[in-house]
Amino acid sequence: MARAASILAALAMLATATASRAQQQELPVSSIADGVFVHNGQTAQMTRENHGAIANVGFIVGEDAVAVIDTGGSLREGRQLMAAIRARTGKPIRYVINTHGHPDHVFGNGAFVQDGTTFVGHANLPRALAARGKFYLDAFRRTMGDQLIDEVSIVPPTLLVSGTLNLDLGARTLVLRAWPVAHSDCDLTVLDEKTATLFAGDLVFLAHTPVLDGNLRGWLGAIGELSTLPAQRVVPGHGPVSGWPAALVDQRRYLETLASDVRGLVARGEPIAAASTAAGSERSRWELFDDFNTRNATAAFSEIEWE
Repeated sequence: MARAASILAALAMLATATASRAQQQELPVSSIADGVFVHNGQTAQMTRENHGAIANVGFIVGEDAVAVIDTGGSLREGRQLMAAIRARTGKPIRYVINTHGHPDHVFGNGAFVQDGTTFVGHANLPRALAARGKFYLDAFRRTMGDQLIDEVSIVPPTLLVSGTLNLDLGARTLVLRAWPVAHSDCDLTVLDEKTATLFAGDLVFLAHTPVLDGNLRGWLGAIGELSTLPAQRVVPGHGPVSGWPAALVDQRRYLETLASDVRGLVARGEPIAAASTAAGSERSRWELFDDFNTRNATAAFSEIEWE
């Protein structure tokens, strides 16, 4: 009996150790420029199988310190991102920068709560997380299960950006800019001046159908300003790292088509139920189109009918 108990205890310890190692596996990252590393998320909805790893996340290494840009869709992904950083540098993680408040970008924040790390975000981000945090946790618990979600904590920023802010990593300056309502009401971009690399968050989508959770007219206006930023490449919130500003072409066309089609519906007196037909010409150009376009069109209709 004692021997059986010992075997069971040993198996339990082995299972725990195996689970721990799996939890700490490195998130696959690519070096896209000197000291700039990115993990490309899946073009998919958040699921139990992908652990919420659907957004692009990354980090930048300066001479003195590291900045993380978005942390992923689960604490597991955040820990794996931490492991990827530690496999490449022992420098302190001075900043965790959230480009906005959606779960696939912030649910990994808890992995980075440690002395000396400052969380940075748009001035509106604390309010957005406070208003929606419980809803996000409840919604994704239903989708992804308790194992992934129960450990997640909502970690708001303490260093807030309302205009622009420069962060020094040691011989490397990051220029952060807070945007008016566009994709969301708390969009923030990060420009690494040393390599002219722009982390655009969900202000820029490639391949993945853009997701409107803010203001369509504001987003179209932001695209015009974004195109003037002195970047050579962009890390979009979703989709491949691409040249700049050419990466904006497809998204601009989609949003302009959406706006034009919805204005036509409103002008003809069509009901909001007809909004699902808007931007139908774009279906073949985007992934997850049927998951997001109707929602975008409904939001656009509600906005445009009051113009």
